[in-house]
Amino acid sequence: MSLRTSTLLLALAGTSLLAQPARKAAPVGGFAPDRLARIDRALQERVDDGSIAGAVGLVMRDGKVVYERAFGWSDKEAGRRMTTDAIFRIASQTKAITSTAVMMLVEEGRIALTDPVSRFIPAYARTTVAVTADSIVPARRPITIFDLLTHTAGISYGTDAKVSAKYQAVGLGPAAGFGWYTADKDEPVCTTMERLATLPFVAQPGSAFVYGYNTDILGCVVEKASGMSLDEFVRTRITEPLGMRDTHYFLPPAKRERLATVYMSDASRKAVRAPDGARGQGHYVDGPRRNFAGGAGMLSTARDYGRFLQMYLNGGTLDGTRLLGPKTIDVMRTNQVGRLYGDNGMGFGLGFSVAERPGADGFASVGSYGWGGAYATTYKIDPVERLVIVFMIQMLPNASDAAGRFPTLVYQALVGGR
Repeated sequence: MSLRTSTLLLALAGTSLLAQPARKAAPVGGFAPDRLARIDRALQERVDDGSIAGAVGLVMRDGKVVYERAFGWSDKEAGRRMTTDAIFRIASQTKAITSTAVMMLVEEGRIALTDPVSRFIPAYARTTVAVTADSIVPARRPITIFDLLTHTAGISYGTDAKVSAKYQAVGLGPAAGFGWYTADKDEPVCTTMERLATLPFVAQPGSAFVYGYNTDILGCVVEKASGMSLDEFVRTRITEPLGMRDTHYFLPPAKRERLATVYMSDASRKAVRAPDGARGQGHYVDGPRRNFAGGAGMLSTARDYGRFLQMYLNGGTLDGTRLLGPKTIDVMRTNQVGRLYGDNGMGFGLGFSVAERPGADGFASVGSYGWGGAYATTYKIDPVERLVIVFMIQMLPNASDAAGRFPTLVYQALVGGR
């Protein structure tokens, strides 16, 4: 081969190599890196346009972290950036932890799903239902543990017009923030729940899905059935065994600087700092530290809560610690209320909403389950794709679409590896 021919072939080879498109990074855990980057762009845009102050997103597949990012500010006014170990008020995400405590006691034979609540809290032996503000009738049957787990006991948060005045008068409903807030009460949770039993509820037991104080009552049931305070039960039986070191009822003062600030959407849908008190920052650091709300009282991090959800995805076990049996979790993540939760393809199990058809919960697989919290936090467990999705933010009230878009952005990045 002549020198001229060799030079020409080399030149052509170089041209061919240069003409080839750059190879995309290989998927990690089934996720395309360039598509995961869309999450970064979307969340940063919402920080930049002022609709949120900050957020943390976490995605795990097969127990491994495939995405974990912090955006924006933990405290914008103080110049404190958001970090992945920031601590958030998780509000109703507490319900899953309390429901876990209840089902652990069910497995131990201390509670039965069919037990009347009055077995543990006698004040619930005779409850009433408000037909109108002026018409109160007896409940047709006793409220059961099952009713409380499925939110079919007829118990609201007391902000309904026909009962709100009565709830307000005893420090509940409108007097408790948006109804669910009890962190400022200087009394044990069972005292609060016993007072609740004297008030009328808004539907007959078993007749409707009514979201309200159900899981707070279950927190008292846990105390009565176990002989421990709810915070002690959760700490010694759930969070410590699972290595959830930053999940608490009321924050240790040494962790104060890690607590994310609460913001709220103003009339222009921009995030502004929420006020102090029940409708804003709350009493999670300097409060009385006596009322352990099973429905809305805890604080956690994205990684801690991800560990808790991974225990569910693993069938009740994590790192050698078993909290629940697989059959128990199967029941918990199955629709138990028929169409009482709605006829849009979503059902409700023992503590979670459940997707029953494709598209009912965005791109989540059929059988996915999860919930969220009043500060706009949200989570999802997808057994088909073996995913745990956690989104942490502190917005109350929240007009931002960040929490709603996050799961969609996660699923669009999933391109293989089932």
